Amino acid sequence: MTHHSKRYVALKVMYFGQRFYGFASEGQMDPTVESEIFKALEKTRLLVGDKEESRYSRCGRTDKGVSSVGQVIALFLRSNLKETDADNKISGELIPEAQIEGEIDYVRVLNRVLPNDIRILGWSPVPMDFSARFSCLAREYKYFFWRGNFNIQAMESAGKKFIGEHDFRNFCKMDAANVHNYRRRITMFEISPSNTRFEGNQLFAIKVKGSAFLWHQVRCMVAVLFMIGHGLESVDIIDALLDTEKTPRKPQYAMAPEIPLVLQSCEFEGVKFICSSGSRQALLIHLENEGRAYQLQSAIFHEAVLNCLPLPNDQNLLNEGTIKKVISHIPLLSRPTEPSYEERRAKLDSRR
Repeated sequence: MTHHSKRYVALKVMYFGQRFYGFASEGQMDPTVESEIFKALEKTRLLVGDKEESRYSRCGRTDKGVSSVGQVIALFLRSNLKETDADNKISGELIPEAQIEGEIDYVRVLNRVLPNDIRILGWSPVPMDFSARFSCLAREYKYFFWRGNFNIQAMESAGKKFIGEHDFRNFCKMDAANVHNYRRRITMFEISPSNTRFEGNQLFAIKVKGSAFLWHQVRCMVAVLFMIGHGLESVDIIDALLDTEKTPRKPQYAMAPEIPLVLQSCEFEGVKFICSSGSRQALLIHLENEGRAYQLQSAIFHEAVLNCLPLPNDQNLLNEGTIKKVISHIPLLSRPTEPSYEERRAKLDSRR
């Protein structure tokens, strides 16, 4: 394929993560979103060499079950333009018509062969020094949850404490072998209702934006916020866990589930994604059809609920579960703890 012209391109990717073992394909588990994308690139003959030769980079490594509507990858792809026209020496903010006209419609070509739960939303020419990971200015996540009996005001008050630069070692899965700085900056935190309701319950979303995130950071943050929302922990627990001198070891607690988490957007300077009108129309039709298919599945589950035998004495499962959680809850600061970063490093060093 060396005789073909090529250009350095960023692709904006959405995927519904439920059936995937994460985004990255570096492990032994399959399928991953990345492996499916590369299958499509090979099938459409857009790929230029292997990952290293194509200078491939990804913005985020979402975990098993996590979805995205704004993941970004970058790599060399085959181009219809002459090599000199496809060098991408300028940013994507003001893209000359000459850089688009006659070019391969990457969105249309890839979406024709990708599985239904992965779609390319747009593409952009990017300069040669662009990295989907290191050029990213900010990442935004959303975490969906049902309103239920949560104290939203308490959760909002607690969540605002995350804003600013803090050491988040008590809000992540620590990787002491590879990560040595656990300070991250959160620039925005919001909780807002959506238009979706079910059986009188409203769907809400936690929105968090920052320059970068640690492994499982958002799911750990949400887990503690849920405890606060249920009245199991006070708002002040956030201050205690962010104070790593006072709390050098992370208390043991389960992360929030992965399915409701969505990588919402990845922000870059001067990158403007392109999608032709025909590709956009096909994309909208596909996504609407997929949404309707999931709504049909939801209707079937709802029918099953209606056909279940009633509980004796009109018991409510949700309330029962909440009562059990209240009784069995152990305050975070009274729980067993994980090893500190220093203890993990000492153990790693002793093995050398």
